[in-house]
Amino acid sequence: MTPAQPPAPEPTGPLSLADVEATARAAHAGQTDKAGRPYAEHLLAVAEGVRRRGGDDEQIAAAWLHDSVEDDALSERWLREAALSPRTKDIVLALTKRAGEPPEAYAARILATPGALLVKEADLAHNADPARLAVLDAATRARLTGKYARMRALLGLGG
Repeated sequence: MTPAQPPAPEPTGPLSLADVEATARAAHAGQTDKAGRPYAEHLLAVAEGVRRRGGDDEQIAAAWLHDSVEDDALSERWLREAALSPRTKDIVLALTKRAGEPPEAYAARILATPGALLVKEADLAHNADPARLAVLDAATRARLTGKYARMRALLGLGG
């Protein structure tokens, strides 16, 4: 499936957080999470989690876009050409899992990218939210709980 492409960003200046949010919501429109909830709810929760953890606007923008390339909601080309800071783009790319990539390599890339760890921490916190996991079947809940705990350990985030 070819990702839907929003109009090219205006070259007049960087995208505002409102523009980034609108772009992310449009790109993920119709997509749901594992519990069947609108995917934009996850993006909002991660962006708010970054804000609560003291993240800056570049990290909040990356939070809105953190799954966009991985989920084929936006293309890597769109990201490269978007009126976003290099740091925001680097964080989004650091958080984009690659096919067949070992978790250790993924974690190392996050740790090596300034600003990415805070965004991933907010992502993992929302993914592992007990209320969110409670609606999943027991096997999926157990698998995801283990996956998220392992990634937290690889990132040095503790329990």
